[in-house]
Amino acid sequence: MSKNIIAEALLEIADGIESGSFAKKPKIGLTILGSEHGLTNMLEAANLAKSINYEIILIGPKVETEFELVEVSTEEEAHNKMEELLDSKYIDACVTMHYSFPIGVSTIGRVITPGVGKEMLIATTTGTSSTNRVEGMVKNTIAGISVAKALGRENPTVGILNVDGAKQVEKALNNLKSNGYKFEYGESARSDGGAVLRGNDLLQGVPDVCVTDSLTGNILMKMFSAFTTGGSYESLGYGYGPGIGEGYDRTIMIISRASGAPVIANAIKYAFELVIGNIKTIAEKEYKEVNSHKFKEVLESLTAKKVVEDSADVKAPPQEIVTGSITGIDILDLEDAVTALWKNNIYAESGMGCTGPIVMVNEKNVDKATDILKTEDFL
Repeated sequence: MSKNIIAEALLEIADGIESGSFAKKPKIGLTILGSEHGLTNMLEAANLAKSINYEIILIGPKVETEFELVEVSTEEEAHNKMEELLDSKYIDACVTMHYSFPIGVSTIGRVITPGVGKEMLIATTTGTSSTNRVEGMVKNTIAGISVAKALGRENPTVGILNVDGAKQVEKALNNLKSNGYKFEYGESARSDGGAVLRGNDLLQGVPDVCVTDSLTGNILMKMFSAFTTGGSYESLGYGYGPGIGEGYDRTIMIISRASGAPVIANAIKYAFELVIGNIKTIAEKEYKEVNSHKFKEVLESLTAKKVVEDSADVKAPPQEIVTGSITGIDILDLEDAVTALWKNNIYAESGMGCTGPIVMVNEKNVDKATDILKTEDFL
Protein backbone atom coordinates (compact mmCIF):
# COMPACT_ATOMS: atom_id res chain seq x y z
CA MET A 1 0.00 0.00 0.00
CA SER A 2 2.75 2.46 0.96
CA LYS A 3 4.58 1.70 -2.31
CA ASN A 4 1.42 2.57 -4.27
CA ILE A 5 1.01 5.85 -2.38
CA ILE A 6 4.65 6.77 -3.04
CA ALA A 7 4.28 5.83 -6.71
CA GLU A 8 1.17 7.98 -7.06
CA ALA A 9 2.91 10.89 -5.34
CA LEU A 10 5.90 10.63 -7.67
CA LEU A 11 3.58 10.53 -10.70
CA GLU A 12 1.79 13.64 -9.46
CA ILE A 13 5.12 15.42 -9.00
CA ALA A 14 6.19 14.40 -12.51
CA ASP A 15 2.88 15.62 -13.95
CA GLY A 16 3.24 18.88 -12.03
CA ILE A 17 6.71 19.47 -13.43
CA GLU A 18 5.48 18.71 -16.94
CA SER A 19 2.34 20.88 -16.75
CA GLY A 20 3.74 23.64 -14.54
CA SER A 21 0.93 23.13 -12.03
CA PHE A 22 0.80 20.98 -8.91
CA ALA A 23 -2.96 21.35 -8.44
CA LYS A 24 -5.00 18.16 -8.51
CA LYS A 25 -6.08 17.43 -12.08
CA PRO A 26 -9.80 17.42 -12.77
CA LYS A 27 -11.23 14.11 -13.94
CA ILE A 28 -13.70 14.25 -16.82
CA GLY A 29 -15.85 11.21 -17.49
CA LEU A 30 -17.04 10.08 -20.92
CA THR A 31 -19.70 7.43 -21.42
CA ILE A 32 -18.92 5.64 -24.69
CA LEU A 33 -22.10 3.63 -25.36
CA GLY A 34 -24.94 4.85 -27.58
CA SER A 35 -23.30 6.81 -30.39
CA GLU A 36 -24.72 6.37 -33.89
CA HIS A 37 -21.10 6.39 -35.05
CA GLY A 38 -19.94 3.57 -32.78
CA LEU A 39 -17.26 3.07 -30.15
CA THR A 40 -14.49 4.05 -32.55
CA ASN A 41 -15.95 7.57 -32.75
CA MET A 42 -16.00 7.86 -28.95
CA LEU A 43 -12.42 6.62 -28.55
CA GLU A 44 -11.25 8.98 -31.29
CA ALA A 45 -12.91 11.83 -29.37
CA ALA A 46 -11.09 10.90 -26.18
CA ASN A 47 -7.78 10.86 -28.03
CA LEU A 48 -8.50 14.25 -29.63
CA ALA A 49 -9.32 15.70 -26.21
CA LYS A 50 -6.26 14.28 -24.46
CA SER A 51 -4.51 16.92 -22.34
CA ILE A 52 -1.96 17.28 -19.56
CA ASN A 53 -4.47 19.51 -17.75
CA TYR A 54 -7.07 16.85 -16.93
CA GLU A 55 -7.69 13.11 -16.91
CA ILE A 56 -10.31 11.36 -19.03
CA ILE A 57 -12.19 8.46 -17.46
CA LEU A 58 -14.10 6.24 -19.88
CA ILE A 59 -17.32 4.51 -18.81
CA GLY A 60 -18.32 1.66 -21.08
CA PRO A 61 -17.58 -1.86 -22.30
CA LYS A 62 -14.12 -3.41 -22.29
CA VAL A 63 -12.02 -1.85 -25.08
CA GLU A 64 -8.34 -1.41 -25.81
CA THR A 65 -7.46 2.05 -24.55
CA GLU A 66 -4.76 4.00 -22.74
CA PHE A 67 -7.41 5.74 -20.61
CA GLU A 68 -8.78 4.54 -17.30
CA LEU A 69 -11.90 2.50 -18.02
CA VAL A 70 -14.84 1.85 -15.71
CA GLU A 71 -16.56 -1.18 -17.22
CA VAL A 72 -20.33 -1.31 -17.78
CA SER A 73 -22.35 -3.17 -20.40
CA THR A 74 -25.44 -0.99 -20.99
CA GLU A 75 -26.33 2.70 -21.28
CA GLU A 76 -28.46 2.47 -18.14
CA GLU A 77 -25.52 1.03 -16.21
CA ALA A 78 -23.30 3.76 -17.65
CA HIS A 79 -25.59 6.51 -16.36
CA ASN A 80 -25.91 4.86 -12.96
CA LYS A 81 -22.12 4.56 -12.71
CA MET A 82 -21.67 8.14 -13.95
CA GLU A 83 -23.96 9.46 -11.21
CA GLU A 84 -22.16 7.35 -8.60
CA LEU A 85 -18.74 8.66 -9.70
CA LEU A 86 -19.99 12.27 -9.74
CA ASP A 87 -21.66 12.05 -6.34
CA SER A 88 -18.58 10.44 -4.79
CA LYS A 89 -16.42 13.23 -6.34
CA TYR A 90 -14.26 10.65 -8.12
CA ILE A 91 -14.95 12.54 -11.35
CA ASP A 92 -15.67 16.26 -11.57
CA ALA A 93 -17.84 16.26 -14.68
CA CYS A 94 -19.05 13.81 -17.29
CA VAL A 95 -19.95 13.91 -20.99
CA THR A 96 -22.81 11.66 -21.99
CA MET A 97 -25.79 11.33 -24.33
CA HIS A 98 -29.51 10.63 -24.04
CA TYR A 99 -29.67 11.58 -20.35
CA SER A 100 -32.88 12.74 -18.64
CA PHE A 101 -32.64 15.73 -16.28
CA PRO A 102 -35.30 16.57 -13.68
CA ILE A 103 -37.76 19.39 -14.45
CA GLY A 104 -36.01 22.63 -13.58
CA VAL A 105 -32.70 21.65 -15.19
CA SER A 106 -31.75 22.27 -18.81
CA THR A 107 -28.54 22.51 -20.82
CA ILE A 108 -26.50 25.41 -22.17
CA GLY A 109 -25.19 24.66 -25.66
CA ARG A 110 -22.06 26.24 -27.08
CA VAL A 111 -21.66 26.85 -30.80
CA ILE A 112 -19.36 28.58 -33.25
CA THR A 113 -21.44 30.97 -35.35
CA PRO A 114 -20.70 30.84 -39.08
CA GLY A 115 -21.01 34.57 -39.83
CA VAL A 116 -17.92 35.75 -37.94
CA GLY A 117 -16.67 32.59 -36.21
CA LYS A 118 -17.72 33.85 -32.78
CA GLU A 119 -18.69 31.51 -29.94
CA MET A 120 -22.22 31.83 -28.59
CA LEU A 121 -24.12 30.05 -25.81
CA ILE A 122 -27.65 28.82 -26.45
CA ALA A 123 -29.87 28.74 -23.37
CA THR A 124 -31.19 26.11 -23.52
CA THR A 125 -30.86 23.00 -25.70
CA THR A 126 -32.17 19.93 -23.81
CA GLY A 127 -34.13 19.44 -20.62
CA THR A 128 -36.91 21.70 -19.31
CA SER A 129 -36.44 24.63 -16.93
CA SER A 130 -40.20 24.95 -16.46
CA THR A 131 -43.38 23.50 -17.88
CA ASN A 132 -44.40 27.11 -18.60
CA ARG A 133 -42.63 28.25 -21.78
CA VAL A 134 -42.07 31.90 -20.83
CA GLU A 135 -41.07 31.13 -17.25
CA GLY A 136 -38.66 28.53 -18.61
CA MET A 137 -37.01 31.07 -20.91
CA VAL A 138 -36.55 33.53 -18.04
CA LYS A 139 -34.93 30.77 -15.99
CA ASN A 140 -32.82 29.83 -19.02
CA THR A 141 -31.41 33.36 -18.96
CA ILE A 142 -29.99 32.90 -15.46
CA ALA A 143 -28.56 29.50 -16.39
CA GLY A 144 -26.92 30.94 -19.51
CA ILE A 145 -25.43 33.87 -17.62
CA SER A 146 -24.04 31.47 -15.00
CA VAL A 147 -22.26 29.36 -17.62
CA ALA A 148 -20.92 32.43 -19.43
CA LYS A 149 -19.43 33.74 -16.19
CA ALA A 150 -17.87 30.34 -15.44
CA LEU A 151 -16.21 30.56 -18.86
CA GLY A 152 -14.66 33.89 -17.87
CA ARG A 153 -17.13 36.39 -19.39
CA GLU A 154 -17.65 38.79 -16.51
CA ASN A 155 -20.52 40.75 -18.09
CA PRO A 156 -22.08 38.48 -20.71
CA THR A 157 -24.62 40.01 -23.07
CA VAL A 158 -28.07 38.46 -23.40
CA GLY A 159 -30.37 38.33 -26.42
CA ILE A 160 -33.83 36.77 -26.70
CA LEU A 161 -34.69 34.77 -29.81
CA ASN A 162 -37.82 36.05 -31.56
CA VAL A 163 -40.05 33.07 -30.75
CA ASP A 164 -43.50 32.97 -29.14
CA GLY A 165 -43.21 34.50 -25.69
CA ALA A 166 -40.09 36.57 -26.42
CA LYS A 167 -41.71 39.88 -25.48
CA GLN A 168 -43.05 38.47 -22.23
CA VAL A 169 -39.55 37.23 -21.44
CA GLU A 170 -38.10 40.67 -22.21
CA LYS A 171 -40.69 42.31 -19.95
CA ALA A 172 -39.86 39.92 -17.10
CA LEU A 173 -36.14 40.52 -17.53
CA ASN A 174 -36.74 44.28 -17.56
CA ASN A 175 -38.63 43.89 -14.28
CA LEU A 176 -35.63 42.05 -12.84
CA LYS A 177 -33.39 44.89 -14.03
CA SER A 178 -35.71 47.40 -12.34
CA ASN A 179 -35.45 45.34 -9.16
CA GLY A 180 -31.65 45.68 -9.23
CA TYR A 181 -30.48 42.48 -10.95
CA LYS A 182 -27.57 43.47 -13.18
CA PHE A 183 -26.99 42.07 -16.67
CA GLU A 184 -26.48 43.50 -20.13
CA TYR A 185 -28.54 43.05 -23.30
CA GLY A 186 -26.92 42.40 -26.64
CA GLU A 187 -28.12 44.72 -29.40
CA SER A 188 -29.59 43.21 -32.56
CA ALA A 189 -27.50 43.96 -35.65
CA ARG A 190 -30.69 44.75 -37.57
CA SER A 191 -31.51 48.42 -38.14
CA ASP A 192 -34.26 48.50 -35.49
CA GLY A 193 -31.91 47.10 -32.84
CA GLY A 194 -33.25 45.86 -29.51
CA ALA A 195 -32.67 42.73 -27.47
CA VAL A 196 -34.97 40.50 -29.51
CA LEU A 197 -32.93 38.53 -32.02
CA ARG A 198 -33.57 37.44 -35.58
CA GLY A 199 -31.78 34.70 -37.51
CA ASN A 200 -29.21 37.19 -38.82
CA ASP A 201 -28.12 37.90 -35.25
CA LEU A 202 -27.57 34.20 -34.52
CA LEU A 203 -25.41 33.74 -37.60
CA GLN A 204 -23.29 36.68 -36.43
CA GLY A 205 -23.20 35.59 -32.78
CA VAL A 206 -24.48 38.99 -31.59
CA PRO A 207 -25.05 38.06 -27.91
CA ASP A 208 -22.90 35.96 -25.63
CA VAL A 209 -26.09 34.16 -24.52
CA CYS A 210 -29.02 33.49 -26.85
CA VAL A 211 -32.15 32.76 -24.79
CA THR A 212 -34.81 30.47 -26.25
CA ASP A 213 -36.92 27.46 -25.33
CA SER A 214 -35.23 24.05 -25.25
CA LEU A 215 -36.97 22.59 -28.31
CA THR A 216 -35.95 25.54 -30.49
CA GLY A 217 -32.49 25.52 -28.92
CA ASN A 218 -32.13 21.83 -29.73
CA ILE A 219 -32.90 22.50 -33.40
CA LEU A 220 -30.43 25.41 -33.45
CA MET A 221 -27.71 23.16 -32.01
CA LYS A 222 -28.23 20.60 -34.74
CA MET A 223 -28.19 23.29 -37.43
CA PHE A 224 -25.03 24.95 -36.12
CA SER A 225 -23.27 21.62 -35.50
CA ALA A 226 -24.14 19.69 -38.65
CA PHE A 227 -24.94 22.20 -41.41
CA THR A 228 -21.68 21.38 -43.23
CA THR A 229 -22.26 17.61 -43.22
CA GLY A 230 -25.87 17.35 -44.30
CA GLY A 231 -27.07 16.53 -40.80
CA SER A 232 -25.77 12.99 -40.29
CA TYR A 233 -22.62 13.99 -38.38
CA GLU A 234 -22.19 16.89 -35.98
CA SER A 235 -18.75 18.29 -36.70
CA LEU A 236 -18.72 21.78 -35.15
CA GLY A 237 -19.11 23.29 -31.71
CA TYR A 238 -19.00 22.03 -28.14
CA GLY A 239 -22.20 20.04 -27.78
CA TYR A 240 -25.42 20.67 -25.91
CA GLY A 241 -23.68 21.63 -22.69
CA PRO A 242 -24.13 21.24 -18.94
CA GLY A 243 -27.43 20.77 -17.14
CA ILE A 244 -28.00 23.89 -15.03
CA GLY A 245 -30.76 24.55 -12.53
CA GLU A 246 -31.20 26.03 -9.07
CA GLY A 247 -29.84 23.57 -6.50
CA TYR A 248 -28.60 21.07 -9.11
CA ASP A 249 -25.19 19.73 -8.14
CA ARG A 250 -23.94 17.53 -11.00
CA THR A 251 -21.91 18.75 -13.97
CA ILE A 252 -23.28 16.54 -16.73
CA MET A 253 -22.53 17.56 -20.31
CA ILE A 254 -24.81 16.42 -23.11
CA ILE A 255 -23.83 15.37 -26.61
CA SER A 256 -26.01 13.91 -29.34
CA ARG A 257 -25.96 10.40 -30.75
CA ALA A 258 -25.06 12.15 -34.00
CA SER A 259 -22.12 14.06 -32.46
CA GLY A 260 -18.84 13.44 -34.21
CA ALA A 261 -15.46 13.04 -32.54
CA PRO A 262 -14.48 16.75 -32.84
CA VAL A 263 -17.67 17.89 -31.07
CA ILE A 264 -17.31 15.28 -28.32
CA ALA A 265 -13.67 16.27 -27.81
CA ASN A 266 -14.76 19.90 -27.50
CA ALA A 267 -17.47 18.86 -25.02
CA ILE A 268 -14.77 17.29 -22.83
CA LYS A 269 -12.77 20.53 -23.01
CA TYR A 270 -15.95 22.52 -22.26
CA ALA A 271 -16.47 20.37 -19.17
CA PHE A 272 -12.89 21.03 -18.04
CA GLU A 273 -13.30 24.80 -18.47
CA LEU A 274 -16.46 24.74 -16.36
CA VAL A 275 -14.78 22.70 -13.63
CA ILE A 276 -11.83 25.09 -13.33
CA GLY A 277 -14.27 28.01 -13.69
CA ASN A 278 -16.17 26.73 -10.62
CA ILE A 279 -19.52 26.46 -12.40
CA LYS A 280 -21.29 25.03 -9.32
CA THR A 281 -20.19 27.91 -7.11
CA ILE A 282 -20.91 30.54 -9.74
CA ALA A 283 -24.38 29.15 -10.52
CA GLU A 284 -25.22 29.01 -6.82
CA LYS A 285 -24.07 32.61 -6.42
CA GLU A 286 -26.06 33.75 -9.49
CA TYR A 287 -29.29 32.15 -8.28
CA LYS A 288 -28.78 33.67 -4.83
CA GLU A 289 -28.24 37.07 -6.44
CA VAL A 290 -31.29 36.96 -8.71
CA ASN A 291 -33.49 35.66 -5.87
CA SER A 292 -32.51 38.71 -3.84
CA HIS A 293 -34.15 40.84 -6.56
CA LYS A 294 -37.64 39.32 -6.37
CA PHE A 295 -37.02 36.60 -8.95
CA LYS A 296 -39.84 34.40 -7.68
CA GLU A 297 -42.31 37.31 -7.72
CA VAL A 298 -41.36 38.10 -11.32
CA LEU A 299 -41.89 34.46 -12.30
CA GLU A 300 -45.25 34.35 -10.53
CA SER A 301 -46.38 37.42 -12.48
CA LEU A 302 -45.87 35.47 -15.71
CA THR A 303 -48.45 32.86 -14.80
CA ALA A 304 -50.97 35.27 -13.29
CA LYS A 305 -54.04 35.55 -15.48
CA LYS A 306 -54.87 38.98 -16.88
CA VAL A 307 -58.42 40.01 -16.08
CA VAL A 308 -59.82 40.67 -19.53
CA GLU A 309 -63.49 40.95 -20.41
CA ASP A 310 -64.86 38.20 -22.58
CA SER A 311 -64.26 39.49 -26.11
CA ALA A 312 -67.77 38.40 -27.02
CA ASP A 313 -69.09 41.10 -24.67
CA VAL A 314 -66.91 43.85 -26.12
CA LYS A 315 -68.03 45.46 -29.37
CA ALA A 316 -65.60 47.01 -31.81
CA PRO A 317 -65.84 50.79 -32.23
CA PRO A 318 -66.57 52.13 -35.74
CA GLN A 319 -63.94 50.88 -38.20
CA GLU A 320 -61.08 53.22 -39.13
CA ILE A 321 -58.08 53.08 -41.43
CA VAL A 322 -55.31 51.42 -39.40
CA THR A 323 -51.88 52.35 -40.72
CA GLY A 324 -50.23 52.87 -37.33
CA SER A 325 -48.65 49.83 -35.69
CA ILE A 326 -47.63 49.00 -32.12
CA THR A 327 -45.01 46.28 -31.62
CA GLY A 328 -43.78 44.50 -28.52
CA ILE A 329 -46.93 42.56 -27.61
CA ASP A 330 -46.61 38.84 -27.23
CA ILE A 331 -48.61 36.79 -29.71
CA LEU A 332 -50.34 34.99 -26.83
CA ASP A 333 -51.74 38.35 -25.65
CA LEU A 334 -52.50 39.85 -29.07
CA GLU A 335 -56.27 39.42 -29.22
CA ASP A 336 -56.68 40.47 -25.58
CA ALA A 337 -54.71 43.64 -26.37
CA VAL A 338 -57.09 44.45 -29.22
CA THR A 339 -60.06 43.87 -26.90
CA ALA A 340 -58.51 46.19 -24.30
CA LEU A 341 -58.34 48.99 -26.90
CA TRP A 342 -61.92 48.38 -28.04
CA LYS A 343 -63.00 48.75 -24.40
CA ASN A 344 -61.38 52.20 -24.50
CA ASN A 345 -63.21 53.12 -27.71
CA ILE A 346 -60.16 52.80 -29.94
CA TYR A 347 -60.60 50.73 -33.09
CA ALA A 348 -57.76 48.22 -33.47
CA GLU A 349 -56.85 45.12 -35.43
CA SER A 350 -54.25 42.44 -34.86
CA GLY A 351 -51.58 41.65 -37.43
CA MET A 352 -48.18 40.16 -38.00
CA GLY A 353 -45.26 42.28 -39.10
CA CYS A 354 -41.87 41.05 -40.27
CA THR A 355 -40.56 41.31 -36.70
CA GLY A 356 -43.55 39.69 -35.02
CA PRO A 357 -47.09 40.47 -33.76
CA ILE A 358 -48.46 44.00 -34.07
CA VAL A 359 -51.58 45.88 -33.02
CA MET A 360 -52.76 48.21 -35.79
CA VAL A 361 -54.59 51.45 -35.04
CA ASN A 362 -55.24 54.75 -36.76
CA GLU A 363 -52.12 56.94 -36.84
CA LYS A 364 -53.75 59.57 -34.61
CA ASN A 365 -54.35 56.96 -31.88
CA VAL A 366 -50.88 55.37 -31.67
CA ASP A 367 -49.68 57.31 -28.60
CA LYS A 368 -52.95 56.95 -26.68
CA ALA A 369 -53.25 53.25 -27.55
CA THR A 370 -49.65 52.66 -26.47
CA ASP A 371 -50.33 54.28 -23.09
CA ILE A 372 -53.43 52.13 -22.60
CA LEU A 373 -51.56 48.93 -23.44
CA LYS A 374 -48.83 49.88 -20.98
CA THR A 375 -51.41 50.56 -18.27
CA GLU A 376 -53.09 47.21 -19.03
CA ASP A 377 -49.68 45.48 -18.78
CA PHE A 378 -49.49 44.35 -22.40
CA LEU A 379 -46.32 46.39 -23.02
